Amino acid sequence: MLDRDHNAPDLPAEIARRRTFAIISHPDAGKTTLTEKFLLYGGAIQMAGQVRAKGEARRTRSDFMQMEKDRGISVSASAMSFEFADYWFNLVDTPGHSDFSEDTYRTLTAVDAAIMVIDGAKGVESQTRKLFEVCRLRDLPILTFCNKMDRESRDTFEIIDEIQENLAIDVTPASWPIGSGRDFLGCYDMLNDRLELMSRADRNTKAESVKIEGLDDPKLAEHVPGDLLEKLVEEVEMARELLPAFDRQAFLDGTLTPIWFGSAINSFGVQELMRGIGDFGPEPQVRPAEPRQVGPDEKKVAGFVFKVQANMDPKHRDRVAFVRLCSGHFKRGMKVHHVRSKKPMAVSNPVMFLASDRELAEEAWAGDIIGIPNHGQLRIGDALTEGEDLRFTGIPSFAPELLQSVRAGDPMKAKHLDKALQQFAEEGAAKIFKPMIGSGAIVGVVGQLQFEVLASRIELEYGLPVRFEPTQFTSARWLSGPQGEIDRFANQNKGHMASDHDGDPVYLTRLQWDIDRVERDWPDLKLTATKEMLT
Repeated sequence: MLDRDHNAPDLPAEIARRRTFAIISHPDAGKTTLTEKFLLYGGAIQMAGQVRAKGEARRTRSDFMQMEKDRGISVSASAMSFEFADYWFNLVDTPGHSDFSEDTYRTLTAVDAAIMVIDGAKGVESQTRKLFEVCRLRDLPILTFCNKMDRESRDTFEIIDEIQENLAIDVTPASWPIGSGRDFLGCYDMLNDRLELMSRADRNTKAESVKIEGLDDPKLAEHVPGDLLEKLVEEVEMARELLPAFDRQAFLDGTLTPIWFGSAINSFGVQELMRGIGDFGPEPQVRPAEPRQVGPDEKKVAGFVFKVQANMDPKHRDRVAFVRLCSGHFKRGMKVHHVRSKKPMAVSNPVMFLASDRELAEEAWAGDIIGIPNHGQLRIGDALTEGEDLRFTGIPSFAPELLQSVRAGDPMKAKHLDKALQQFAEEGAAKIFKPMIGSGAIVGVVGQLQFEVLASRIELEYGLPVRFEPTQFTSARWLSGPQGEIDRFANQNKGHMASDHDGDPVYLTRLQWDIDRVERDWPDLKLTATKEMLT
């Protein structure tokens, strides 16, 4: 649980202007399109891409894997840093597909806030609910963006009610839509008393903004037809009576979410949302660690690896560790202490990301996300400090729900396959288990699509066609307890025992009965479905 100290010391200006956040949603709610428009408004790109690009339309910058481009979905979290107004944004686009939720959960340990994107027609969907719960566990402040208002969408009050009931969080409208579907004209900005008008002519243009003096300003009638204006006035008055006003403290505590309405594909409502993140979003926060918490105002550099991505550039067999800086002012070439190996590490080529593009980072501050290219030294959960032995807590590893064995098409290339699997295990893309009996590896994932992604990546990145085959096992549990008991248990259950890529003992199960039997007959042993990734 983060210690959100409301009397925290003032942060250095460079740190105070950092806003580090993730975008979460159900697949196809428009999350990646919204990310693109953020980059467009931040001046990071000249023309936004589309997830399913046609003809000359640019491909999205945040989907860099071949499979993401082919299928039009995000299957890997990607980080982007850019400037907007007086703020420096570190944005993480997460996979919406539930088969990749572990990547998303880990990403949420590295941010200070989240933007929840919902579809105006579909409302709160199942994956949104799951991800919201993870945000709640971490007390993350949440901003909501109701997308696709230019298509047929549900009643505004109905959408707000659904969020309040399903997610048990108060909702305050930051903007109010005028019309919907074909009649969608734009929004009334309730926080700044402005009329925002949408242009359908050019999807990459910024909305026209008209400053007004309250809802009875005659200027409104010049831009909004009578029937829509009447409805707008009535609904805004009702909303102000029935819904709570914006309260920044309640938002920072995670009990209230402001909601903006818009259309990401038409670049509408995006700028207002970005202003909201800048003006109201949290500065870099205190991070939980052992033996003490780490504050962003501390002078010494400390950070942790929350993601490892291999072969982002297929021409160079590189691995990049995504590091969230939690304190200090980092400079290129610095020597840091790698806590797990207890060895010093010179960081000579740190990078800042613009999706798959990157540039050398001469410096970075608490709150920033930097990439450190390495050859396997850095793993998820690793801490980097200026000497202190800190361990950042709360980075989860989940038990897989699907287990299959894997074979190389060419038996002579089994060693190459082992190397590829080890890499994917360290990247967090899959769990790799080595059974006590027999050769080969068992691959564990959360969802079926991950097998397809692994097979595709092993073939593309290593030139190794592989096939996955069913096993008798349905789940895996980490085993903990007195070492003597673990050894005795392992000897009696050799056919079920394996070790993960860290060498920790794992019990492979076929039925719930297997788990119940261990709990009944081995009271000193504990089976767990999650493991904290500590260094």
